[in-house]
Amino acid sequence: MAKLTINNTVKEYEDGITYEKVADDYQEENQGRIALVTENGKIRELYRRVHKDAEICFIRLDDSIGHKTYERSATMLFMKALSDVIGDPVKAAAKVEFVIGRGTYISVKGDYKADDELIAAVNKRMRELTEANLPITKKSYPIEQAVELFKAQGMEDKIKLFRYRQSSAINVYTLDDYHDYYYGYMLPSTGYIKYYEVLPYEDGFLLLLPDRRTPEKLDTFEPKQKLFNALYRTTEWGCQMNVGTVGDLNDQICAGNMEEIILVQESLQERRIGEIATEIAKKGGVKFVMIAGPSSSGKTSFSHRLSIQLKTHGLKPHPIALDNYFVDRSITPRDANGDYDFECLEAIDVEQFNKDMLELLAGKEVAMPSYNFLTGVREYKGNTMKLDPDDILVIEGIHGLNPRMSYALPDESKFKIYISALTSINIDGHNRIPTTDGRLLRRMVRDYRTRGASAKRTIQMWPNVRKGEEENIFPFQEEADVMFNSVLIYELAALKQYAEPILYSIEPGEPEYYEAKRLLKFLGYFLSIPTDSLPNNSIAREFVGGSCFPV
Repeated sequence: MAKLTINNTVKEYEDGITYEKVADDYQEENQGRIALVTENGKIRELYRRVHKDAEICFIRLDDSIGHKTYERSATMLFMKALSDVIGDPVKAAAKVEFVIGRGTYISVKGDYKADDELIAAVNKRMRELTEANLPITKKSYPIEQAVELFKAQGMEDKIKLFRYRQSSAINVYTLDDYHDYYYGYMLPSTGYIKYYEVLPYEDGFLLLLPDRRTPEKLDTFEPKQKLFNALYRTTEWGCQMNVGTVGDLNDQICAGNMEEIILVQESLQERRIGEIATEIAKKGGVKFVMIAGPSSSGKTSFSHRLSIQLKTHGLKPHPIALDNYFVDRSITPRDANGDYDFECLEAIDVEQFNKDMLELLAGKEVAMPSYNFLTGVREYKGNTMKLDPDDILVIEGIHGLNPRMSYALPDESKFKIYISALTSINIDGHNRIPTTDGRLLRRMVRDYRTRGASAKRTIQMWPNVRKGEEENIFPFQEEADVMFNSVLIYELAALKQYAEPILYSIEPGEPEYYEAKRLLKFLGYFLSIPTDSLPNNSIAREFVGGSCFPV
């Protein structure tokens, strides 16, 4: 018998019982479905068996880790169903590309079309598999045997990925006769995956899944065409460079091709920035370029590079940071925890901003503020501005796209840009890299370098940062005139050498340890590259250092 301490109460269980059976005893008193457990602080999948005394905690589907587990498991369910419907896993090749709202876009790579008939058949087969409650098992295979399994299913991307793994064994998940590899934990059976729908989208599939906060409810899908176009453009760039997965990138590193890859990637971005500048110039009458995007999107570097491109059109850009219009800290709103809420619109002096911008538009000279982040007070140090006919303001801040931020400014005088680091490279064809992971690593590296903030502190703050983005940025992204994807196909290989040491500083037992361990495992897929050959105007320089811009 093993003694398990659960909710400060000790209960005995037979040796060898699964954690799924243990979770069943506590499911009623939990407000959400249990997805995983922690055993003495280590995350365990529910198929695992009890073999020793331990302290147990439950992870539900509405937890971040639990929700990611649901997404992975639903992806495997889709891939298995598609394979069954097509009749051959090789011919049923598909690639998980990126997320659009609550939907995951999956492109067709095999010789078939994602038409209505096929999508109906895939939905039907997924329901059959869910109702059958088939087990999802995990087994460790010697790497040579795992390679043979995936070769038989035409998964060359996984074989390429494993080439750079130092371990001698690979954990393979099996559903019926279908084998796959997933980065992260999985649910114990298909019966846990009840909420999903496959929809047609562009030339592929959209796998619609619940939001983490409502894991038993599917929201109506709202297409985001501008976001899709920005993501798809970056995916095409990856195809141009023959880099779609981490294995592809590692191949290029080993072949000594990274200098060229970096130059091509930077050139593609510069061309896109030039296209945006041309669009602004052609529109005519633009006085306010409003730039908004989530944390660590590279807004500052982008605004400087855009300004240079605007100068080539005879315009005279002037950068303005909305942060300089913060209200004094003494009157900054606080959140539910009593902390200052710098993310909300009320933290900005919207009235003063609109007053100043209207006066500039009228040709008046205006005293421009600067915010002292040490004292928490807005200051005026004699800086003034007056707009000439060819002058244009490049305004950057998280609320740039919110109509309430610039309510008094004529719409025809504004050009709105949404920027984000929308990750396009995959670990392999079935394991996408969440956009938030790339931005979190960017911010972690930058904050440690420029502010001395630990990785632990950055991870602590991240949920609040994300909450602010979901409330204040993402709802307005489709209102942008254009979108710019600031991600660089090589950047995770460049960030690795900076991120790993500070992530290793987080000790087991600390609340941030699980996230640090996950990110370290994720970075372990990448070979590292030096940053000496990065151009000094690269957006990556905003995070690793050495930028020619004041970032």
